[in-house]
Formats: sequence, structure tokens, C-alpha cells
Amino acid sequence: MSGNNIPPKKRIKDLTFGQKIYIPEIVKGLSLTLRTMFKPKFTMEYPEEKFIPAGSYRGRPVLVEEKNGEERCVACGLCSRVCPAFAIEVQAAETDREKERYPEKFEINMLRCIFCGFCEEVCPEEAIVMSKDYELAFSNREDAIYGKDKLLVPVDQLQDRIDFLRSYK
Repeated sequence: MSGNNIPPKKRIKDLTFGQKIYIPEIVKGLSLTLRTMFKPKFTMEYPEEKFIPAGSYRGRPVLVEEKNGEERCVACGLCSRVCPAFAIEVQAAETDREKERYPEKFEINMLRCIFCGFCEEVCPEEAIVMSKDYELAFSNREDAIYGKDKLLVPVDQLQDRIDFLRSYK
């Protein structure tokens, strides 16, 4: 007996002849295929045509660099603790500036990063955001480890993503 307490022989008898040989299902599938075959195609000619992502797109994570050249990060380490792939490494150092700490070393292993955006969500300073960059290619493993030199991006280039984040907080 099955879960609905109807004997199997009785359920088979309730089907029509067409249902028993699956003709209606085959016709439905073929009609769907034929309808889709003749619709206009949506194909981008990459790399000649570039994809322009929306503000909600999560590309590679980057660090926000203020207009005065300083980074927003205060090296709290929340991003490295929340990262499920253990892709972020932060080492803090002391400074005499207004922010008492800054990241002496900030590295993201792009081979490990799963672009989940948890680091962006947990950051109290909006210092790490997901950019619109989607072209990542590496010739060896060392090239995939991004330090502060590759991660720092001016705030002007990331303003639409920051505005998107602020609209949902």
C-alpha cells in the first residue's frame, strides 16, 4: 500500500488509455520545445559585448578607499570570522590617526571565495563591498591571493553598490 491508502491496481485502472502510454505528456513536452525554438535568442557576444550588472550584483569583494586615500577598514576581523570558506585574512596594526586600528595585512583568496556577501553584510564600517567585477582569471595560485594593492577601490566607483546596501538596512 502507498501513502494514500489506495491499492496500486485500482490507481492504474483509473488512468485513461492515453495517460497509460504517456501521449499527452509527450505532446506537452514537444509543444514546449517547439515554442522555445522559435523565440528570439538572448545571447551576448562576450567579450565584445560586456555584461552591465545591476546594483544588487555580487562580484568580487573589494575594500573601500576614501577620497583622502585612507581605507575605511578598522581591522575588526568580523569579515574573516563570518566567511564560510575561510578566504579572508586580516592582521591589525595600531595607528595615531582618528581610527585607532587599520589592517596591516588584508588578503582574500579568490580561489576560496564563494561570493556569498556575508563579509559585506557584517562589516560595521561599510569597508568591504561586493563590486561589479566578474572577470577573474589566474595563471597560478599566487595570483589569486588579492592583497590591499588589488583590493582597494575608490569610493566613487562603488557608490551605486553602497547606495543599494543602505537602501536595505
